[in-house]
Amino acid sequence: MRMLPDGVSCYAKSPEFTEQTIPPNLQRSHRTEANTWGKIVVLEGRLRYRLLEPEVRETELSCEKPGIIKPQIAHEVEALGKVRFYVEFYR
Repeated sequence: MRMLPDGVSCYAKSPEFTEQTIPPNLQRSHRTEANTWGKIVVLEGRLRYRLLEPEVRETELSCEKPGIIKPQIAHEVEALGKVRFYVEFYR
């Protein structure tokens, strides 16, 4: 899915992260809460977004290609060199 569903609105935003400041918990398997969607917004560089369920799939995110996080689906991210990004949360 490349778009958020209709009817959701942003309620929170993470701080901006770089390749040096990505929290370890984002770099290993984690999930959003029930009914919580996420949008990974890349400001600079590239980020690997890995979905871990129902099967492993990888996508390279960039300024032109944000990542959509479905509720409760295990995922992780990996910096591909220099990167700046943040995550928006929707309900």
